[in-house]
Amino acid sequence: MATPQNYLAVIKVVGIGGGGVNAINRMIEVGLKGVEFIAINTDAQALLMCDADVKLEVGRELTRGLGAGADPEVGKKAAEDHAEDIEEVLKGADMVFVTAGEGGGTGTGGAPVVAKIAKSLGALTIGVVTRPFTFEGRRRAGQADLGINALREEVDTLIVIPNDRLLSISDRNVSMLDAFHSADQVLLSGVQGITDLITTPGLINLDFADVKSVMQGAGSALMGIGSARGEDRAVQAAEFAISSPLLEASIDGAQGVLLSVQGGSDLGLFEINEAARLVQEAAHPEANIIFGAVIDDALGDEVRVTVIAAGFEGGSPNKRTDERALGQIQGAPTPRQQPVAPPAAAPQQQPAQQAAPQGAPQQPAQQQPPAEAPAQPTNPGAVQQTPAPRPPREVTFDDGQDLDVPDFLK
Repeated sequence: MATPQNYLAVIKVVGIGGGGVNAINRMIEVGLKGVEFIAINTDAQALLMCDADVKLEVGRELTRGLGAGADPEVGKKAAEDHAEDIEEVLKGADMVFVTAGEGGGTGTGGAPVVAKIAKSLGALTIGVVTRPFTFEGRRRAGQADLGINALREEVDTLIVIPNDRLLSISDRNVSMLDAFHSADQVLLSGVQGITDLITTPGLINLDFADVKSVMQGAGSALMGIGSARGEDRAVQAAEFAISSPLLEASIDGAQGVLLSVQGGSDLGLFEINEAARLVQEAAHPEANIIFGAVIDDALGDEVRVTVIAAGFEGGSPNKRTDERALGQIQGAPTPRQQPVAPPAAAPQQQPAQQAAPQGAPQQPAQQQPPAEAPAQPTNPGAVQQTPAPRPPREVTFDDGQDLDVPDFLK
């Protein structure tokens, strides 16, 4: 009888559409290891600028290589017409990530097609997508909602990251270019937060079977990443991960949790225990918590905590009603989410943030003043918070005409 060979999980990351291709470009740029990158687009020029392992142009007969013109039906038809090609490049994968920027044409319409094919091949299929900025207009927001709902039906787990939340962890002078670059970075974090658990050897290892046990058929999922230095660093990193400003909903009640703690060789057992206990208390009492710890001396005295929460009753997590996320954002404008409670009492709920955790992956360094006065230097009081974010919300470009469609498709 032949001796079984060691088998490593085959992970493929598919970026579809402009946003998805930009995201995998970012992943390649930072050197994400252990995965194969596949770029799918109707825009031939965008594919030429991509360094993915596999590039697949779809819909040339429909678009002449010029993009889907922000029409999801064109994106869907383009992907369906090339279903056999997509199936060919996905064969052999144990896990497939489908990443896209929702609201446009190719990504919004094509992502569910790619996910359906991946799942039919038996791969664990995870969607990681962004919701468009408010200033991109109501039309894109509506298309994004439809695209997200369609994608949710085809994946095992779906992580949705709202771009508007990026504004809450960004400097007020951030450029539009940097804002979209931050969106790419968060998509990277969504993928890397899971793949690192599988591909990076750790003190306490997680493998593909562990990840699959939590994420297979889990529905909507939430991802939080936090980091901190100094005293109580692990607890503070865990607190920031489960109350990240990037989370649209709360992890309360999650029945499946992936928890990874990374730190230097001085990472203490009691630190890990406290961080894990904090996450355990936030999840469902009977939650399946898969824990991993990785020692990486390159982090110095920093501790990073990654939390992936899934398996909510009804298939979706509860909308946030707590103010913890706002308390994490020192001096930042109020996020543009109507259900969020007023932030006046938020600072009192975060006394532990004095060690200045580094929050979600794109939190700028200037967002780390002491938590005792989070709103004073850059945000002069709660009553002053409303005017600052108003101008971008007033700018909607889709009221009178469809500016997303290029001239050649009109």
